[in-house]
This record gives sequence, C-alpha cells and structure tokens, in this order.
Amino acid sequence: MFDNSNPYALRKDDSEGIPRYFISFHDSQGIQRETEISRPVYRAFKTFVKYENKLTRRDERHMERFEQTDEMLQAKMVNPPKSLEDEVFDCQRNERLKLAIQQLPEIQRRRFTLYHEFGLTYEQISEIEGCSRQSAARSVERAEEKVRTEINKFEK
Repeated sequence: MFDNSNPYALRKDDSEGIPRYFISFHDSQGIQRETEISRPVYRAFKTFVKYENKLTRRDERHMERFEQTDEMLQAKMVNPPKSLEDEVFDCQRNERLKLAIQQLPEIQRRRFTLYHEFGLTYEQISEIEGCSRQSAARSVERAEEKVRTEINKFEK
C-alpha cells in the first residue's frame, strides 16, 4: 500500500465478521510491531496517505516539466518558435511584398490595401472610390497578379 519512504502499513482484518484495523511499523530497534487501532484512526490515516500521495504525484509532475530540455518543451508547444532561417526568409518575403505593393499604380495600390489590409468588400471599396463593383474587383485582382508575379521573381 505504501512506498518505501512510509514506515507504516495499514491492514484490515474481517475475521469472524467483525472488522478490525491494524497499523504496523518498525520500532527504534528495528523490530516489526503491529497495533490494533480504531476505525476513525484507520480512516484518518488512509486519508492522510492519499493526500500525501497526491502531493507526491503533483511534485513529480512539476519536476518532470522542470527537468525537460528546451527542445522537449518546444516540441510540445502549439506554435513552436521558428528557426533563424525561417525568420530570415519571412523577413525577406515581407520586404519583397512591401516593395511589390509600392510598385503598383496608385489606384491599384489603394484598392489592394483597402481589400487586404482593411478587409473591405468590393462593394465598400466601390462606394469609397466612386466606381462600380466590377471595376474595384478587377483592380484588386490585377494588383494581386502583379504582386504575385513580383514575389515569384525572387523565389526562383
């Protein structure tokens, strides 16, 4: 019932139909002793042991996390950090994207930005720009094609 660090052992005996409760331990001379105890003492001791085991398991879970390496912890992360190479690649791609957007004609750049950065619909853009929905949609689509073409030039 107990691990080696607990010097006590509990025992329940149902002989003759009457439950009897015992606790055993080694005394200071190392002699095994067993004493009969009452049911409330038996239950209190069992409750104490369960609580102590609960604390031990909690400590073990904490220590397990504490002793893990950075690599092990990163593998368990939902969004693990990017490698240095990936960070550099993302940074370069973002710079190319900004440059490609800056090279767009003014109207396409404005409509592209309204659609992609501000999340406006073609109808909302057409109201702001004073043009038809089709004109706003074509302008954004052409801008997307130009941006895609510019980015693909660098990736090849």
